[in-house]
Amino acid sequence: MTKMTLASYPHMLGFEQLERLLERTAKSGNEGYPPFNIEQTSDYSYRITLAVAGFAEDDLSITVEDRQLVIRGRQTDDSEGRVFLHRGIAARQFQRSFVLADGVDVGEAVMENGLLHVDLTRAKPQTVVQTINIKKG
Repeated sequence: MTKMTLASYPHMLGFEQLERLLERTAKSGNEGYPPFNIEQTSDYSYRITLAVAGFAEDDLSITVEDRQLVIRGRQTDDSEGRVFLHRGIAARQFQRSFVLADGVDVGEAVMENGLLHVDLTRAKPQTVVQTINIKKG
């Protein structure tokens, strides 16, 4: 079976970057931790919420790298000198990645009750009509 790509459709010109973004998203390797929600908060804004109980603000970093929102968490292991009879809560680290479309900007990030909220806004699209003059050859 032949793999269908956007280049297979002759009327879709210039979408190679979109195809690369889709492939990168599929390969991002996000595991199931931490769980997250994505909600649309208005016609042009979104909120990503990650459950990061046990992480302090200093344990988290948020960066935008090549149109990709990357949220990382790294807890320090403070178990030295402590004796656990049962240890079900481990110090973990994580990385969550979200590919951002052109025109999507990252706003503020707020930590609240063990939830990290990251707000995104998308620029309102403008309708552009362009007339192309035809020259005689």
